Amino acid sequence: MHSLLPPDIPQGETPALFEQIAQKLESQGYAVLPASLPETITDALMQALAIQDEYNFRAASVGRGPEQTKNPFIRRDRILWIEPHLPAVNTWLEWTEQLRCFLNQRLFMGLFSFESHFAYYQPGDFYKKHFDAFRGQSNRVLSVVTYLNRGWEPGQGGELIIYAEDNHSELIKVQPAFGTLVLFLSEHFPHEVLPACRERYSIAGWYRINSTRLDHIDPPA
Repeated sequence: MHSLLPPDIPQGETPALFEQIAQKLESQGYAVLPASLPETITDALMQALAIQDEYNFRAASVGRGPEQTKNPFIRRDRILWIEPHLPAVNTWLEWTEQLRCFLNQRLFMGLFSFESHFAYYQPGDFYKKHFDAFRGQSNRVLSVVTYLNRGWEPGQGGELIIYAEDNHSELIKVQPAFGTLVLFLSEHFPHEVLPACRERYSIAGWYRINSTRLDHIDPPA
């Protein structure tokens, strides 16, 4: 996890993309932007992914802190946490930090830090319907997903389904196509990943607020 200092937000197409994200979050609480992650970032992430051995990925857990458990009936993906020492990931971390600063300025969200991991789904893997955060129980407030799957075709599965919070009806089904960005308010939208017919790579990340108390540091340093 990284506590981050504000960088200068660059000129050009990135602020326009950030504004699109902000408008959609403000109006509906989620944003789906196909093929929108800038090419410099997707190239760097593909480079980072290419040099990782399959055995660097570990079975993902459910829950948080001491309550974490591995439950293959809920999720079967494997993950690799993104840290600055990993080759080629700093472009991603810089971009997500720029987005953090923009959303704080534009929507006053109070985003404090960001964490993310690569996720690897083998054919047939899934992640059952869940929330990324429950009200009052976590400081994750904004979820970010992007996909690293070139040539993904309809019918290959692996979609992300986002549901309405109140009645759990389906709001949108997202193909895990290369460079697509998905953002949503973590406490508000249950979601799931459907099984795929081929290997599926993504990044899942979360912006967090600072909920530190005198007896509890959160996020950890």
